[in-house]
Amino acid sequence: MSYFGDLISTVFDRRYRRARQDEVDERTTESLCSALLSSYGEVSGVTLARNLLDRYAGMSLGEKTEFFQFVTLKLEIDPDAVISTLQAYRDKPGKSTYRTFAAACEPKRQELARRLNQVPGATVQLVSMRKDLLEIMRERPELEPLDVDFKHLFSSWFNRGFLVLRPINWESPAEILEKIIAYEAVHAIDSWDDLRRRLKPSDRRCFGFFHPAMPDEPLIFVEVALTKGIPNSVQGLLADDRIAIDAEEADTAVFYSISNCQKGLAGISFGNSLIKQVVSDLSKDLPGLSTFVTLSPIPGLNKWLGGAAHDALKSEDNQALASHYLLEAKRSDGMPFDPVARFHLGNGALVHAVHADADISENGRRQSNGTMVNYLYDLNQISQNHERFVGEKTVVASDAVKALSASVTADA
Repeated sequence: MSYFGDLISTVFDRRYRRARQDEVDERTTESLCSALLSSYGEVSGVTLARNLLDRYAGMSLGEKTEFFQFVTLKLEIDPDAVISTLQAYRDKPGKSTYRTFAAACEPKRQELARRLNQVPGATVQLVSMRKDLLEIMRERPELEPLDVDFKHLFSSWFNRGFLVLRPINWESPAEILEKIIAYEAVHAIDSWDDLRRRLKPSDRRCFGFFHPAMPDEPLIFVEVALTKGIPNSVQGLLADDRIAIDAEEADTAVFYSISNCQKGLAGISFGNSLIKQVVSDLSKDLPGLSTFVTLSPIPGLNKWLGGAAHDALKSEDNQALASHYLLEAKRSDGMPFDPVARFHLGNGALVHAVHADADISENGRRQSNGTMVNYLYDLNQISQNHERFVGEKTVVASDAVKALSASVTADA
């Protein structure tokens, strides 16, 4: 074809695509969803998906609610088809009957999410979409089946095999550092100087999980202090005038802050894998480390005590009450009342020590009268502790913590 022929073809193609785009823009959101689900061409599918995502981004809260209602109610499974295909599979098990049954069991909204995700950068938008859904669900519980589908898909898309562990330090890109400040959920970072004190010294580490589809968005991160001995105060760990030590001098790694970053990934567990991977990496890099502990908040303590602060109590009384709470306060299912305790005990840690006046910040006083806890990750006992906790709901604790807890029972 001649040069002019190529030019004419290119111009015609661009005009055709613009015309198709204008046509797409005039469709209703519902018709766009239907078109995307029935599309077989890669180019047309990406165009439709991009258009839907752009339209969603411009929706009001009410429009998003209507969109979620449509996806939940109109892209639902057909119960009769599920029953009939199950009967066919039971009567004649095989590849064909099973495939038909499996297809009937999957609502169309799952396939809609997969097709939306074919657009570059769509994963982060879908995570944000679920964040919106979780907020709207507070008033619209009928949307809960859609959240089940989101969680099902995200559990596959964000499984451990896809996650990348990256160190975060003072030399990391500014956009990542800004997000660490914004996402810190345990001990607020109040300035760039504060962030530098947590990342730059030789006895500080920070690690985060990232996903290839969201390379600039940390999913979860943990801040680590390398110390001599087990600390009993977070203010001491974060003090402006503290004296840093060489990393090689440390014998203890302290996980003092773990923050989940993406509200749209609520319920997708990363922390278990994160801590185990960080422990493994630190052990290889710094063989002198022999102890791995947390310095953790006890966020449910004052709520369990009735919501009233107990500043007038002696330190040993706060320690005893907190110890008793961690070992004995249980939900109706027999699991610990405290969410941080459930997390670390489920990972195989044990309740090692309880410290009064360990977090004297306003938030620390409000949560637990300033009391904090060390959860110990004993590398030789992690699997055993995990099995006991999951199987028998046993809270493994040191003798010292057990004695403090028992003193509350004795005084009652």
